[in-house]
Amino acid sequence: MNHYFFIDETGKQRGTFSPEELRRENIKRETLVWTQGMEQWMRADEVGELSFIFDQSSVAMPKTVPPAIKVEFEDVNKKPMPKTWLVESILVTILPFIFCGSFLSLLGIIAIVYSAQVESFYNRGDYSAASDASRSAGKWTKITFWIFIAWILLIVVALFLLFGILGFSLAGMGELINT
Repeated sequence: MNHYFFIDETGKQRGTFSPEELRRENIKRETLVWTQGMEQWMRADEVGELSFIFDQSSVAMPKTVPPAIKVEFEDVNKKPMPKTWLVESILVTILPFIFCGSFLSLLGIIAIVYSAQVESFYNRGDYSAASDASRSAGKWTKITFWIFIAWILLIVVALFLLFGILGFSLAGMGELINT
């Protein structure tokens, strides 16, 4: 299913909308629409996928484009924004610090900084810098996550050793008392 842009009554481009959302926008037959793959803007009633929006009893309008409408294109070929990693980087920074007290989890702050840069670079149109920031944010998020896992494993091993030594000590004390 395509997603469409349309020109509203004031001549501004709006979008993107699915055909069902266009129905809720109450577009008219003469409303100009465009979707990826179309060479030019077309009247909504000329697009087969949108025919369900209009009932057959409506009066047909002339098929000319009103001259007062100025069409402003957004860059529809714009690449999608790279993953920011912001939520993940915040979680791997705060949760290990709370649960383990590991100051090493504060390396996640580096991931948070890179995560915050992704959207900023993307909005400025610097896609390569946004991609680099996303990769760096992902790298530091994963590093911090694996430090957290290693810290948990270290705590588990320490507890097993502690209880093992404590168990042997108590068992030895029991033998001394019984003799």
